[in-house]
Amino acid sequence: MENRLYINGKWREAAGSRQFPVTNPATGEFITAVADASAADAREAVEAAWQAFETWSKETARKRSELLYKWYRLIVEHAGELASLMTTEQGKPVNEAKGEVLYGADFVLWYAEEAKRIYGDLIPASAQTKRLQVLQQPVGPVLAITPWNFPAAMITRKIAPALAAGCTVVIKPSEETPLTAIRLVELAEQAGFPPGVINLLTVQNPREVSEVLLTSPLIRKITFTGSTEVGKFLMRQAANGVKRVSLELGGHAPFIVFADADIEKAVDGAIASKFRNAGQTCVCANRIYVEETILAAFTEKFRAKVEQLKVGQGHQEDVEIGPLINQEAVEKVERHVRDALEKGAQLVCGGQRLTGAGYENGQFFQPTILAGVTNDMLISQEETFGPVAPIYAFRTEEEVLDLANHPNYGLAAYVYTSNLGRTIRMTENLEFGIVGVNDPLPAVAQAPFGGYKESGLGREGGKYGLEEFLETKFVSIQF
Repeated sequence: MENRLYINGKWREAAGSRQFPVTNPATGEFITAVADASAADAREAVEAAWQAFETWSKETARKRSELLYKWYRLIVEHAGELASLMTTEQGKPVNEAKGEVLYGADFVLWYAEEAKRIYGDLIPASAQTKRLQVLQQPVGPVLAITPWNFPAAMITRKIAPALAAGCTVVIKPSEETPLTAIRLVELAEQAGFPPGVINLLTVQNPREVSEVLLTSPLIRKITFTGSTEVGKFLMRQAANGVKRVSLELGGHAPFIVFADADIEKAVDGAIASKFRNAGQTCVCANRIYVEETILAAFTEKFRAKVEQLKVGQGHQEDVEIGPLINQEAVEKVERHVRDALEKGAQLVCGGQRLTGAGYENGQFFQPTILAGVTNDMLISQEETFGPVAPIYAFRTEEEVLDLANHPNYGLAAYVYTSNLGRTIRMTENLEFGIVGVNDPLPAVAQAPFGGYKESGLGREGGKYGLEEFLETKFVSIQF
């Protein structure tokens, strides 16, 4: 596998042959070193994307579709290899990693199809000697900044619609997980995308590279998944050039269980949502609200199943929860748990970093449940991004709706109920971009993904994701 930059159709070393290490979060072991891009490399990548845009934007939709189909088939063919690579550098269990690869491939397939369905309009004119048209055209070269928690799916979810629309891309993956990005780009090259259409910059400390990418007038669109803090910074930078932005930012998802819900399904759903990827997802359950009359029953069933979850290295058989991404992530989880306990929460299970045999040098934390959580605790105010499930009690629908909507985040919410009227009221009044009703994993390639409030701008997935990369042009012809 190439561990170099990919610029204008060529794999090459970074300027000065700079490199940085990639390590395994489950063992702390060195995996390999990859190219560490410089500002000069970034300028070359932007120029390559700009030059390629001239021809790629005019390529037929059929041709763009064919190349996306080829890329899709190659990703599926190499799904096992990609999953193993992802587990090694990111930590998630290998079966979960394979699920992510196939989920990511679905976006490539979807936009291979959508590439052929970019339509304009004819508008009735107000004069017999005029014809009015609306054209949809690609916005231009795109900067895609992707996170470490979904190193495959966040790339495909961003660049597949960009490529389908006729845009070229510069990808800057997380420094924690560059290897999955490199392998995906290798497969794209194998699929036959022309030079400059896809460019890849791996970089350890992105400040100087980001300065070039964010300020270049040749970059017309920024798409980013990551923290709200960084998203706000990117918005400020984009404003200087009035660049279009799509931001999928932090979340603080409520998981609401009413007394009329199927408790077994709600418990299983809470586990699927909360502990997937060791709790390192922006849509995972961060606040579990349970109606008071079923609180004890839910908590006991939840505890019994959470205590059975197997934690370990992602390549090991039957492992359900892998390591956190780094030491800082573990320290944040420890800080949230300690703060909650000091302020009166009760530890139901877990609560400790794992350091014994099989866990040495890794970033592991026990699956944890906290009861009696209140709104003054850090865990109620900040996104934990770890395997900690805080449980809150509520009495009425109005009360829990107010609690759920209180934070400035609005990415995903979950409701468990068997009451149709309540389903309608909750889905219409929750201030979130995604609502799963009796469904802990609602995201699919054909549907929009994005948030309200400080959880972001724009949508990814479905026809909505394609619109993010298109400009609308009005043409009036008089004859």
